[in-house]
Amino acid sequence: MKVSDFIIDYLAKYGVRHIFGYAGGAVTHLLDSIYQSRDMKFISVYHEQAAAFAAEGYARIKNDIGVALATSGPGATNLITGIGSAFFDSVPCLYITGQVNTYEYKGDSSVRQMGFQETDIVSIVAPITKYAARVNEAKSIQYELQKAIAIANSSRKGPVLLDIPMDIQRADIDPGSLSAYEEEKSELVQEEHGDGEWLNEVITTLNHSRRPVILAGGGVRTAGAAELLGEFAQKTNIPVVCSLMGLDVGYDDNFYGLIGAYGNRCANYALANSDLILALGSRLDTRQTGTNLSTFAREAKLIRIDIDEHELQRRIKNDELSFKMDIADFLSSVNKETDRISPPDLSSWHSILKGYQKKYPSYTKDDRTDPNNIMKKISEATKEGDIICLDVGQNQMWAAQSLELKEGQRLLLSGGMGAMGFSLPVAIGAYYASPDRNIIAIAGDGGFQMNIQELQLIKRNQLPIKIIIMNNNCLGMIRHFQEMYFEGRYGGTIIGYEAPDFGAVARGYGIESMEIEKNGDLRKIEKALNSDQPLLLCIHLPQTTFVYPKLEVGKPIEDQEPLLAREEFYSNMLIAPLEEK
Repeated sequence: MKVSDFIIDYLAKYGVRHIFGYAGGAVTHLLDSIYQSRDMKFISVYHEQAAAFAAEGYARIKNDIGVALATSGPGATNLITGIGSAFFDSVPCLYITGQVNTYEYKGDSSVRQMGFQETDIVSIVAPITKYAARVNEAKSIQYELQKAIAIANSSRKGPVLLDIPMDIQRADIDPGSLSAYEEEKSELVQEEHGDGEWLNEVITTLNHSRRPVILAGGGVRTAGAAELLGEFAQKTNIPVVCSLMGLDVGYDDNFYGLIGAYGNRCANYALANSDLILALGSRLDTRQTGTNLSTFAREAKLIRIDIDEHELQRRIKNDELSFKMDIADFLSSVNKETDRISPPDLSSWHSILKGYQKKYPSYTKDDRTDPNNIMKKISEATKEGDIICLDVGQNQMWAAQSLELKEGQRLLLSGGMGAMGFSLPVAIGAYYASPDRNIIAIAGDGGFQMNIQELQLIKRNQLPIKIIIMNNNCLGMIRHFQEMYFEGRYGGTIIGYEAPDFGAVARGYGIESMEIEKNGDLRKIEKALNSDQPLLLCIHLPQTTFVYPKLEVGKPIEDQEPLLAREEFYSNMLIAPLEEK
């Protein structure tokens, strides 16, 4: 059996049905094996970066391996941004790259290159993969595949890469004689805590709190623990807020929004005024805590649950409790003990938080010039189970602040990498993972142009993806920074930047388009999202759009811009505000 046939057969038996990639000389054997497979389909994109993002979208919906394929040299290096995205956001992807024949490889030679397009992709991606290896012997192919997939899906999930030379791809093997990988089983042990002791400590701490808050991070979704979290929040009646990556975990009336630099005021007040934060799978980086850790949730006890011990070593509070655990294991354990969890009556705490929600909605006016209002309209037009894919920039923050997710909906976004050009290809991957669900891609005019070529794939395969462009004809997030810190010198954001007629572009690709240019046109959102064909909706915004509220460097998370009148601000604080300087 040829190695390339074995690889595709193995992945098909594992459950992969689609591989995203771009043709190239160093992967022709793999392409031919996919072509001849009855169980696998090659989804040919128009840029390898799009393949990497599509594999991520596929993996996030499946909660299992997504696969992307690229040739050696530039094909492999074009995957790097997508590999980084999967690494930072803990998504299990397998990237397969072609490589020159083993007899052409430069090895330890000091020459720069021997084979055509020869590039040491393994060394390049080592810092942003959980495992990266070049397969130098045909007989090791099963071992390497099993090892790579096991590592991608173990502990804190993430991407892996296998670099396969052409002569290895075309080599003949006896599948029955191949060595197998035996996955190492490691038990997650709570630091300095024996069995049951950690649970008693958590329950005792919860029972002594009067203003507890659950902070849900992306680790909840990665662990497949969304339903367990919903059960815990419902049983305990503890309010829930979320990080950017935790937005689509799913909540009920206990949910109070997004925290952090661009978070909802209500959610930030919830954290600031709490006396206990139970952080589940959230990194608590400076975008969540503010740049000055001493100002963060100053009177709150902090319990952190995370599968990554390295995250827990970066302490947020000196007296925090931290437990290295799988989020699903943690929630399964505490859900069995909820009859022992009895904090004081939380109704007054909820009443205060609902007051914040009512006082500080994310949208201010019901027209086209308020992007947060547009996101609310988009929410109203979606259906349960829809998958919404966000790009990076102002559009992402507006959506994070104002989308009101419904039952079963997913929200896919680039968190740690923050890669523009993300939404369209990740929507393609999500479609192939779940073709029966409605897929919506939301982007800004800047990010959309970074992978605009994938419109041809959508047209070619007639994918019924709905694309919404929030078009302010500038790079709005950076333009805002230039106004704040560079006296309005708009180099590269307005001056030296331009957006095309997106409707004309879409029609050039054979895709229907619609425009929203005035308030009455907002009704087109529902019409667009109900289409059963691929469609591009361009929403024209004023050029001077902003994302508010916004946290200034050095400020505590509860004191966002535009700054509230001090009397009003003080009235919102249940703990002592920081003294004004």
